[in-house]
Amino acid sequence: MKAIAVIPGRANSIHLREVPKPQLEQIPGGRGVLVKLTRVGVDGTDKEINAAAYGAPPPGDDYLILGHENLGCVEAVGPAVDEFQPGDYVVASVRRPGKSLYDKIGLQDMTTDDTYFERGINLLHGYLAEYYSDSADYLVRVPKGLSKVGVLLEPSSVVEKAIGQAFEVQRRLRVWRPRRAAVLGAGTLGLLASLFLRLRSIQVTTLGLNEPPYLNAQLLDEIGVRYISTKRMSLKEASARFGPFELILEGTGFSPLVFQAMEVLAKNGVLAMVSITGQDRTMDVPTDRINLGYVLGNKVCLGSVNASRDDFEQAVLGLSAAELSFPGWLEKLLTHPVKGLDNYAELIEKLTNAKGAIKVFCEVSGDMT
Repeated sequence: MKAIAVIPGRANSIHLREVPKPQLEQIPGGRGVLVKLTRVGVDGTDKEINAAAYGAPPPGDDYLILGHENLGCVEAVGPAVDEFQPGDYVVASVRRPGKSLYDKIGLQDMTTDDTYFERGINLLHGYLAEYYSDSADYLVRVPKGLSKVGVLLEPSSVVEKAIGQAFEVQRRLRVWRPRRAAVLGAGTLGLLASLFLRLRSIQVTTLGLNEPPYLNAQLLDEIGVRYISTKRMSLKEASARFGPFELILEGTGFSPLVFQAMEVLAKNGVLAMVSITGQDRTMDVPTDRINLGYVLGNKVCLGSVNASRDDFEQAVLGLSAAELSFPGWLEKLLTHPVKGLDNYAELIEKLTNAKGAIKVFCEVSGDMT
């Protein structure tokens, strides 16, 4: 079968290759599910792996099949699978268990291991292929009504985890009902975070770099979210005017904003960070003021990465609620389709250079109904 792969450690090595078609029998305990891919999204992680920033092939291979944002249709199931049947749409999670206690209880997204097993990222092949097989334990059913937007489920799960973790931490307060939230970043994760917070009836202010008019700002306006360009108003100014923000979700990849957010966070507030920064930026930070504010204000700052099965299932509910409340809005995020695995060069080109791209994705097959 066809697959889009890279040679980890070799920059710009993305290519199309023939690989063996996976088999149900490869999955132990009769729990195998064979899935035909319909759509696979790509993001900054895929771009960075192709740039040789990180990534490792599975043992025994010198290549890594890319792609972790997946949507597919079940073709066959093993004898011990009763949760799924052929024709079901499913999304597979990304991370697989390691050795830590958290991995053993199904929370591999919370692993304390230094080595991660992540499909399409590290030591496991991904989903930019015609088929994959996996255990039913790692699959989540997607309603057919979400078949066109189900490729957004994986990034949605990341956002749902961060929001869920914020509310879980705040159980310490007995009653915590944030009225105002800020989302830093208006890319795919920022748009989805703004959506899910809005669905919780929270007043949301989203900050991004670009000045309107532009599509992301328009989409936020359609769901009742205030958009602000940081070229016109700083986070501190926005907080003074529209805050205080009891929940701030940071997803920019620009680390100085983390510390600005720490300064303006409301008392009893939570700052949740989901972006990854791998550079060597430094800045002067008012450490005494931040420290004092966190202690006297009972504030929390947390990091959140990947997602568990519960987060994927919560994301299904979130996407379903979005389709009911804002019909057709999610599909507008799917801005840059690329038809077929053969067009891998176009896929990476759009991911790297396309202006105005929200979600670049590959139409692996056209079997959606």
